[in-house]
Amino acid sequence: MSTNYRIPVPAVGFRPPVYICRYNDKPFQLNGNLDKDFWKDIPFTDDFPDIEGAIRPVPRFRTRAKMAWDKENLYIGAVLEGDEIWAHQTEHDCVIFNENDFEIFIDPDSDTQAYVEYEMNALNTTWDLLLTKAYRDNGKPVNGLEIKGMRTAVYIDGELNNPEARSRSWSVEVVLPFDALKELAAENRPPVSGEYYRVNFSRVQWKVDTVDGAFQKRLSEETGRPLPEDNWVWAPTGVINIHYPELWAFVFFAGRGEEEKVYSIPEDEYRKWELRKLYYAQQACLDERGHYAGSMEELKEILARISPCEENRTVKELGYRLETTAHSFEISCPAADGNGVLAVFSDGKTAAFPL
Repeated sequence: MSTNYRIPVPAVGFRPPVYICRYNDKPFQLNGNLDKDFWKDIPFTDDFPDIEGAIRPVPRFRTRAKMAWDKENLYIGAVLEGDEIWAHQTEHDCVIFNENDFEIFIDPDSDTQAYVEYEMNALNTTWDLLLTKAYRDNGKPVNGLEIKGMRTAVYIDGELNNPEARSRSWSVEVVLPFDALKELAAENRPPVSGEYYRVNFSRVQWKVDTVDGAFQKRLSEETGRPLPEDNWVWAPTGVINIHYPELWAFVFFAGRGEEEKVYSIPEDEYRKWELRKLYYAQQACLDERGHYAGSMEELKEILARISPCEENRTVKELGYRLETTAHSFEISCPAADGNGVLAVFSDGKTAAFPL
């Protein structure tokens, strides 16, 4: 089985985390430290695993995050444990992940396109950008994006750039105005109770040695170049690529007093995942044969052959419709309520249409 596909099938099934984002209008003081009354009753996410999921070892340092919201802002806090706390980059919009960092990804309308990426290091140096669509779909980053009104802070429990210090962790706080996201959201507005955003967090952690009293990236004995970085994320994508928005977590916005309400992933999102598996098969067909498949039978055969995950080798029978041209495709199925149509397109976008 070839593994050299442009867009590999993930080695994980569709089990994204679900987080209940609590409404919180307590006074908020931005300083990067989560040990404050504002965060007291806000739960952490689960510990971040490796981006590839359970097939990789448990990360050597613990990472967790919290979220809350009010009418104006989404609040994000994260604690990155470990004693290897270092950073040197100070230029805004530089490539932050060349050092250890914390990253935020937000797709407000769950269409897997037009999403925000935000990165920061332990010096509170930041990089914000917009992805019109994922890189795999020939998306181009809009580096000129400036998220208006965003505020950030870092707190270090220890010392920066000092391997001899008794450092324990660094933590971040991010205040993200909904006004900066509403153009990407459904109906171009802030969320209301019961709605959800698709979100992921990532921690890039480089392996280091101590050389002459300073942290230095560990070098490969074979190449003399730094070893690959570790990628620890909230929602694993099953491939070393965070830009698989279809597998990001679901963050539900709970209204005041609705913290205990049960929220579950909508059935249409499960149907979108079935469509997504067929999208992977179509892209593999293009790689293998130079054209998109013209039949569901062909797609199902390819999917069963190329998926590294047993869960992803078949699709549910949902009454699919396949339309293929020389350069594009559209695959659709009925919405769960029977009153609409769901579709995935060759450029990666998913959409819902009323009948």
